[in-house]
Amino acid sequence: MSEQAEVIAEFRDAGVLAGVRWAYESATRRALESYSEADGHDAAWLGHTRFTLFRDRLDRVFSCMRYAVSADEELDLDVRYAELSDADRVTMPRLAPGLVRRSDLFGSAGWAYRRRRFLLAGGDFGRLDTLPWPNKSRTKQIVALQRNPDVRQPSLFESLLPADGGPGESGGPAESGVIDPALLTADRELDLLTYVIAHSLDPFSGEAELVFGRPRLNLGGGPAWYWREDLLAPPLARPVDPGQVPDAPVRLRRPEGGVSDVAG
Repeated sequence: MSEQAEVIAEFRDAGVLAGVRWAYESATRRALESYSEADGHDAAWLGHTRFTLFRDRLDRVFSCMRYAVSADEELDLDVRYAELSDADRVTMPRLAPGLVRRSDLFGSAGWAYRRRRFLLAGGDFGRLDTLPWPNKSRTKQIVALQRNPDVRQPSLFESLLPADGGPGESGGPAESGVIDPALLTADRELDLLTYVIAHSLDPFSGEAELVFGRPRLNLGGGPAWYWREDLLAPPLARPVDPGQVPDAPVRLRRPEGGVSDVAG
């Protein structure tokens, strides 16, 4: 069995992917409902707001941080459901507290299930397959340097060279020709196998993207993933009342001279 099949099956069967999908759909709806160019909002505001709400919803559904379960379950529910729509309350998966724990990495928000962690990364809509990891944070570069267990690896120095022999991504390590020595031992530094959930949003159509995968440090451009799974394409089983249906996705008309979304 490939790593992709193993990881996706493990996370799906435990309900983790259902929780991630609910969190992102809830965050996206709320961000779009609040978004208004007339009120001074722009792509940066939308990207930051979406990321903040996504992080918050993940903590809610997994009972982490301020949503951790205490002895007062009634108070816990009041806090967990605060400001959520009726549809979000009904569709939130009922997952056991402690199933997923908060596991930040070098200051980057992360969550872990058993021995696997995932972080969040925003990108431009329609471009997640070529998301430039060299332009992301050092933490995301370290995660993208982990070896892919499904293929025979070249030497680590060979894997850092641009695939086409050309210049690296603008702003990344390849541009200066210097590789941070700390990155060369990245796969041995991480305490858990770490993956990335990447997300994007078109603010005009309301279309969204959400993928889970193992990132590849694409210094010379090219594919951003060894493998990745689309979390919005297949239906995910959710342990909720089947008689309830969530609100329809919010759609925005494209204003004249509008801007594209840049996710946080």
